[in-house]
Amino acid sequence: MRFAPRSPRLLAGLLGTSAALHFARPRPFDSIVPRALPGSPRTWTYVSGAVELGLAAAIAAPRTRRTGALLAAGFFAAVLPANVKMARDWDNRPAPLRAAAYARLPLQAPLVAWALHVGRDARG
Repeated sequence: MRFAPRSPRLLAGLLGTSAALHFARPRPFDSIVPRALPGSPRTWTYVSGAVELGLAAAIAAPRTRRTGALLAAGFFAAVLPANVKMARDWDNRPAPLRAAAYARLPLQAPLVAWALHVGRDARG
């Protein structure tokens, strides 16, 4: 898989945008928090938004890029259960929404690969 030289900035931008959405519009994220997690879904939404913001900052800074990118790969793998939950919960939604929910599932693998690539290419 080939990535553009601006790949770290794009990855940081993706994570930063997602983090902002967790705080600006938390309700959709609350709905995909697995019920097995203790505490409030809103707390998990805010925690995951804060983690994404921290990962974005770490990837954006060359000195912390390698660690941030490797942590991002783990994070992308860790949120897969939320995406599975969303796909299962949306079985009764209109076909385009169901398709979007299921389309998210295979996107986790390229995100993990992207983060690993950024981590491997980071200096330091």
